[in-house]
Amino acid sequence: MKLSELSRRDWFKNVGLGLGAAAVGVSASQDASADFVTKKVAQRGTEYTGKDAVPCTLSDGKVSRPASEIPAVSETDVLVVGGGPAGCCAAIAAARAGVKVTLVERYNHFGGLATGGLVLIILGHWTTNKAGEKVQVVQGLGEEMMQRLEKLPNGICNRNFGRNPTIDAEVYKYLLVEMLMESNIELFLHSWAIDAIVDDSPDAKTGNPVVKGAVIQTKLGPQAILAKQVIDTTGDGDVFAYAGCAYTRRLYHIGLPCRLGNTDKIHVEPGTKVPYIGDITPIKGVRWLNMQGPDADGLDVRELTRLELNSRRQIWKNYMNLKNTPGCEDVFLMETAPQLGVRITRVLEGTEEMTLEGAKAGQTFDSCVGYGGAWQGDHIGWQIPYGSLISKNVENILTGGRSICGAPNMSELLRVIPNCWSSGHSAGVAAACAVKQNCTARDVNLDEVRRVLKEQGAYLG
Repeated sequence: MKLSELSRRDWFKNVGLGLGAAAVGVSASQDASADFVTKKVAQRGTEYTGKDAVPCTLSDGKVSRPASEIPAVSETDVLVVGGGPAGCCAAIAAARAGVKVTLVERYNHFGGLATGGLVLIILGHWTTNKAGEKVQVVQGLGEEMMQRLEKLPNGICNRNFGRNPTIDAEVYKYLLVEMLMESNIELFLHSWAIDAIVDDSPDAKTGNPVVKGAVIQTKLGPQAILAKQVIDTTGDGDVFAYAGCAYTRRLYHIGLPCRLGNTDKIHVEPGTKVPYIGDITPIKGVRWLNMQGPDADGLDVRELTRLELNSRRQIWKNYMNLKNTPGCEDVFLMETAPQLGVRITRVLEGTEEMTLEGAKAGQTFDSCVGYGGAWQGDHIGWQIPYGSLISKNVENILTGGRSICGAPNMSELLRVIPNCWSSGHSAGVAAACAVKQNCTARDVNLDEVRRVLKEQGAYLG
């Protein structure tokens, strides 16, 4: 018998080993290397001639994409595009309200900048009322997440009344998977929204276009997801821009956070100046450092590439400066954020706009569906009007997170994690209610939206 004809069982028998001994005495790596001749190869697979491909064409220096039918991979009640803090809350809230939900995320994890961006501090869910008392105005799903993080090893630290806690990115990634799967949400990772699906007929009441889903890019090409309501929580307003919604495009700080390890092993002589080592995390000896970065266009791929490269060089320079400080030799660069820290790009033009002056003055809205907090809890809470979540010129698309309608001076408040939880939660419940009421998102019964939000633990004043 030729060696190539030996089975795995015969091979072990011939070399004097029983299967039991092999299982105990041969590691997986040893087995793989020893048995390479007889290992089964992958099947040949399905062959394609290439005749079905519809590539772009180049003619007279112009690139064109031919028209082609896009397969629909899903049909759902509420489609949420973007699985960051706002998107995860929107999806979970809508599912708990009793409708079918689909969530699309371009990365291999959920949590957005709170996880992949290593923005670990939960900043902005506290306020101070007129009596000078601290009030937590972001509750509901955000509060539930923090409570569940408390029960997980190294999930959260500084979880005390009136403080801004810090989470661990990996633990939060895991928690979001659990919460999303518990809610029976249809999930698509590794998928990027590349277009909106708009009905052939405009809305009979407003004459506006009506969104009916989105097109996502996958390794199998473009695929369509049809939906009764769409929530754009991409952060960059990708879907509402494709749908034709009016929006503002802004430049803002873009940076790249990182984490350092062994910071608890720093031992310097008195008087030695230690470079900045960042803020604590739930893991002993690990600190995270934010990077503010310059104002830039977070939609320009050349600009993003330049900033990514420069940021990594700057992080390495800072790290070597720290490591070369006597007493800091054991510190190591643990991780740079997989996602660049883009803070603001597109902001929806809604039917109601929030301003910082209004927030600090206690401006109220009849359409209030949520509350946001202050960075350090140093002023009163501000109301989130429903009109900040819906487009002024397109139907059945909502947004949540940093892209909701607010003046430029509201950007710092709108984009922080707890306030994204709050607006995402509101958008998810509103979309679910619109599905159940068989109406456009614009015409949803806000009393019912508020009732469901309160049922889910949200703070509405």
